[in-house]
Amino acid sequence: MKNSKYILGLLFILGIAFTACDKDDPVIPEEPELITTLNYYLTPVDGGESIIMSFQDLDGDGGNAPIITSATLASNQMYNGRLELLNEVDSPAEDITEEIAEEDEDHQFFFQTDISDLSINYSDEDDNGNPVGLSTTLSTGAAGAGTITITLRHEPSKSEAGVSNGIITNAGGETDIEVTFSVNVE
Repeated sequence: MKNSKYILGLLFILGIAFTACDKDDPVIPEEPELITTLNYYLTPVDGGESIIMSFQDLDGDGGNAPIITSATLASNQMYNGRLELLNEVDSPAEDITEEIAEEDEDHQFFFQTDISDLSINYSDEDDNGNPVGLSTTLSTGAAGAGTITITLRHEPSKSEAGVSNGIITNAGGETDIEVTFSVNVE
């Protein structure tokens, strides 16, 4: 009788030990990075002073309105574009651009404009040959005014129709940041 109680107790303890070591522990999803600042640097290909379009929202959604610096671009000009994303809540500021570059297969920027004579093209790609958008070329034509909207998508479907050409409609994924800049072309 004592042996059977001992055996039952041992089996009970072993049962707890085996179930406590479950190999199917839940995977905790990565939290999205906080992006407080987006800078779009445009440098004329023929030389000249760089232009910076900037978005900064240190207190996140709600609270104070973001500070947005728009741009005036020269007509009939080509610019090399470079994006920089930061989390300036951290000190020192965290460069989110590096993480996007490292995880480029999971990210893509989309550029939308209502300025008829302005185009933005990708000049970088991920390891699979799909666009990323940290580096671009921007070309202006005749004078005009309108907006440029820059959207960063996390885990877009890069193989869907039009996505590799910068069309956001079929991209899916999660929007990490979306900023609209006013732009004048003179």
